[in-house]
Amino acid sequence: MQTLYDVKAPKKATNLSVNSDLLMKSKALNINLSATLEKALTSMLSEAEGNKWQEENKKAIKAYNDFVDEHGCFGDEYREF
Repeated sequence: MQTLYDVKAPKKATNLSVNSDLLMKSKALNINLSATLEKALTSMLSEAEGNKWQEENKKAIKAYNDFVDEHGCFGDEYREF
């Protein structure tokens, strides 16, 4: 499976603007801002890549679903559920 990004790439310092109250409360709870941002960005990237894949494969998915609707799924006659 292809990874979303190179997890071994070096870290890079970045300047961000964050709501001051949110920052203060997060620091008070010892929340790791870098790790939290990386998790959020990974989640957003994953969702965007999934949406892109669905769009790129829309025709094939529709063709498969139409085929199954018309002919059934391979092995249906052997299913016990």
